[in-house]
Amino acid sequence: MSPQFRILPRAPGGRRRLVVGNWKMNPATVDEAVALAAEVARIEAGGVEVGIAPPAIALGRVSDTVRGTALRVYAQDVHWEQTGAFTAQTSTSMLAGIAVGSIVGHSEMRRDQGDSDARVAAKATAALRAGLRVILCLGESLAQRNGGETDVVLERQVRDGIGPIPRDLLAAERGVRSAIAYEPIWAIGTGVAASGSQASEAVRKIRLELLRIGVDGNATTILYGGSVSAASVGEFARAEGVDGALVGGASLKPEEFAAIVAAFR
Repeated sequence: MSPQFRILPRAPGGRRRLVVGNWKMNPATVDEAVALAAEVARIEAGGVEVGIAPPAIALGRVSDTVRGTALRVYAQDVHWEQTGAFTAQTSTSMLAGIAVGSIVGHSEMRRDQGDSDARVAAKATAALRAGLRVILCLGESLAQRNGGETDVVLERQVRDGIGPIPRDLLAAERGVRSAIAYEPIWAIGTGVAASGSQASEAVRKIRLELLRIGVDGNATTILYGGSVSAASVGEFARAEGVDGALVGGASLKPEEFAAIVAAFR
């Protein structure tokens, strides 16, 4: 391995620590989302940046509820166009003043809404150009892992899903605005999390591929996502190269979410 592909550990003052709760289509009402956000805003984060991604219909009220706190609000998805005939979609300009950024490329959007790597790249580019933060998700299915295709899938997703994003938007000095979430699809909502060593192996591969396309992989914050819980988070918090977590169901339980945040302090 050539020197430029040496992966460096997270150092004090280096890559940021980030934990974001993806609420998906939860809670059941906007009022419940507002109440939950108020509880999460009271979590002692220490040096960890904490965010939540409520359903689109709750974004405005949740944002108003946590305004003035350290809790950051993300959208769960964003469109690559500003206006047009795109039913049920949300543009970057619509998020201005409401959300600091957006998740893009989540496996459920790839599965249910047909998001390709090219669409993920277009969404990320639009968000970054608008001054929003981006959490870009990638990961392999169970069939792909069992078939020994994990590396090939990650290579393609980095090359085709991140590669087209203009490099000035991904420059190291802008690193605070972008992060990657490694979410093995086989571990999402199944209760089966990857091991810390599996997460580290995948994260290392992602950093190498970033370096290959001219992005500073050592400066890029990479999260683990996939059935993260208070019981399992310690393994990922100790895993080499993992800087935080993208949390699903556990983020709907304030005490458990607080324990996950605490693991990355």
